Amino acid sequence: MNTSPPPATVALTFDDGPHPDSTPALLAILAAAGRPATFFLRGDQAERHPGLVREIHRAGFGIGNHSFSHPHLTGLPPAGIEAEIERTQRTLSRLTGTRPTLFRPPYGESDPVVRAAAAAAGLTEVLWTVDTRDWAGADPAGIAGAVAAARPGDVVLLHDSGRRNTVDALPLVLAALARRGLSPGPLAPARPAPGHPAAGTPAAGT
Repeated sequence: MNTSPPPATVALTFDDGPHPDSTPALLAILAAAGRPATFFLRGDQAERHPGLVREIHRAGFGIGNHSFSHPHLTGLPPAGIEAEIERTQRTLSRLTGTRPTLFRPPYGESDPVVRAAAAAAGLTEVLWTVDTRDWAGADPAGIAGAVAAARPGDVVLLHDSGRRNTVDALPLVLAALARRGLSPGPLAPARPAPGHPAAGTPAAGT
């Protein structure tokens, strides 16, 4: 099953956190605007910063599984893939009391074996349709410009990896969407469709 935001909205998603240099600021901006988002968290980062995981959960934002150590999953044996996914499930479940249901593979790299491992853990794979390239150092205006071109139902890739450009871009992103009559919406189940959302350009940090 694919996921997508409801009509007239786009889904803002943040990979690679939590991170003390970006998570609190991103949460504050989103909370002040009353806008939802989904955070795809790394298990190792969650273990380093458990308080931030709990803060994301208490604030009511979605939390997804982004593997434990952010490897190239398609290069691992099945047992290694399962371990990366399940260790993160256990970590996030312990910290929030809720087992994640969404999964984003590192770098957007997936195949039938990765998808089967995610499904066995009760996870739905979610990729993205708009890559802001914040991971590549795009400036705030460039990030907002990428989101300004989003269409209803798009899933936007952003990062919670300590980068200031993403934090500075978020108010611009929200304003750009508002000017087009769009707003951030939660990821919600959608009817199955062939293929998956475009994974953008795989790169470090995604």
